Parts: sequence; structure tokens; C-alpha cells
Amino acid sequence: MTYLADTHVVVWWHLASPELPATYRRLLQEAESRGPRVGVSAITLWEIAKLYERGRLRLNASLDQCLADVEGSAAFDVLPLTASVAAESLRLGPAYPRDPADQLIGATARCFGLSLLTVDRLIRSSKAVSFA
Repeated sequence: MTYLADTHVVVWWHLASPELPATYRRLLQEAESRGPRVGVSAITLWEIAKLYERGRLRLNASLDQCLADVEGSAAFDVLPLTASVAAESLRLGPAYPRDPADQLIGATARCFGLSLLTVDRLIRSSKAVSFA
């Protein structure tokens, strides 16, 4: 495993959204067909649920089905929230966004030695994690 997908990347992939950058689409297509899989932080599943709850995300199926599809996807492996991820989330530096989900995603990337697939400008400009 080389990459970790940010929540927006996972959602855009699941919904086949044109917002997904072509480079990321190719990486995920390769992961789905041949591997290696792309990591997804466990917090991403929660973040998808919260976006849905707040009406900020429309899904093609039920929330339960969407989460099961992500968890069972041939493209993704869900990575756990561990003690080291929790601790690392406090070490991302002052330029990293303060959103707890973003911090846990960034910490997961660092703890598992993965490059983050994200379009979030604040995360990218922080330079706290490596990117694809």
C-alpha cells in the first residue's frame, strides 16, 4: 500500500464524480483491478456518515450500503484508528487544519507511511504529510 485517500476522494470515487482528479481516478482504477489497494482512515467512514446526516452529501444508495461498499471495495483497505495515530494527530504542526477528522487522516498517512490523495489546499500547503 502506497496511498491513503482523503474523504472527498473516497466519496468522489464512490459516486463516480467528475470532481475526482484524473490522476486519482487512474490510481484507484489500478487499485481496484490489480492492487495494491489504497488506504482509507477509519475516521473517513464516520465523516461520510456525518456529511450525510447534515445533508451535505447525497448518496445513490442508503448510508449503510454506501459505507459497506467503501469498506468492502476492491480498491480500499480501511485502516484503524490506533493509539499512535491519535498521538500523531497532535504533531502535525500549526499550519495543518484544526478539523479533527482531517488531523486523524493526516496522522494515519504519517503513521502508515502513505502519501495522501487529497485536493484540500490547506492540508497540501501545510506540508505535514507527503502527497501523491
